[in-house]
Amino acid sequence: PSSRPTAAQIGPVGVFGDISYGYYMPVLPHPQGGHHIARGHISCLHPHTHIIGTVGLDLDVALVEAGVAAGIDAIFIETPQVHQVLIDGGPDDTVLEKLGQVMPYWDRDIDLIVLTHPEYDHLSGLIDVLEQYDVENILWTGVLQEGARYEEWLRAIGQEGARIVLARSGQKIKMGQALMDVLYPFQSIEGQAPTNLNNTSVVSRLVFGESAFLFCGDVFSSVEQKMLDRKGIVLDSDVLKVGHHGSKTSSSRKFLEAVSPKIVVISVGGRSVGGKDCDNKERNRYGHPSCGLLDLLKSYDITLLRTDIHGDIEISSDGRNLDISISNEEKI
Repeated sequence: PSSRPTAAQIGPVGVFGDISYGYYMPVLPHPQGGHHIARGHISCLHPHTHIIGTVGLDLDVALVEAGVAAGIDAIFIETPQVHQVLIDGGPDDTVLEKLGQVMPYWDRDIDLIVLTHPEYDHLSGLIDVLEQYDVENILWTGVLQEGARYEEWLRAIGQEGARIVLARSGQKIKMGQALMDVLYPFQSIEGQAPTNLNNTSVVSRLVFGESAFLFCGDVFSSVEQKMLDRKGIVLDSDVLKVGHHGSKTSSSRKFLEAVSPKIVVISVGGRSVGGKDCDNKERNRYGHPSCGLLDLLKSYDITLLRTDIHGDIEISSDGRNLDISISNEEKI
């Protein structure tokens, strides 16, 4: 069993208080010292990706490939102090298999899950996670959506007993040596019923030492422009997880230049019968990723990683240097 202290032992978690601008969200202290988010890397989960759940030196970020046409959009983060964060859960329970590969079998706790927006390919897997794991904190927008799976989500978060936080720009989530800034939406959109859920996505930036990761959910170029125009928002990042699975709706040239990433990750579903992309490779039935984005990325000195080609992707940072690990090693 996990040796993590109970909430009663450590006091309330996720209480927001003013610091500089916006809000600050502390995360649990780790029983062995430091904080519970232990390693500082972000990754897209894959069957051959392994993250050790002990206090270490690196931040780990993993992005997952599931081989489905729509794609599985799920990002697992573990800090050097063993804080664990899951951003989105994909369209089904595949995320449970992936978590089982990166978390110790006895670890059934997750510090924070983030639902960027309640579309099924981001939401559904999180419901399965809530059934199998104890979740301390949930960050989402509270926007309205129709459908049975959304109703299940509302029931699941109501029964979980987790602290629920409504996302808005200015919130800061402290995880030991790592800090996550919420950049978008600019204000609370709880209870709204938008016609375009993609543009309600939570956009966040994770900073660990000199390394930064930007997660864009499914936002379109119109939201990218709003962030470019917004004073005080820092977009410059080493790693960019592009919006909307590399669709033509997102990742404008102006936005890409503002972020100036060294690494771009496209979380995109498995290929199927359809057109060819600019590298003469098959795209999925949604036309992701777009030829326009692939051509744009070629014009910059950027390392491109795609879950449909490279499988699960793990990017580790020691606070300065980045290390890439993929499940399909022959594709790198």
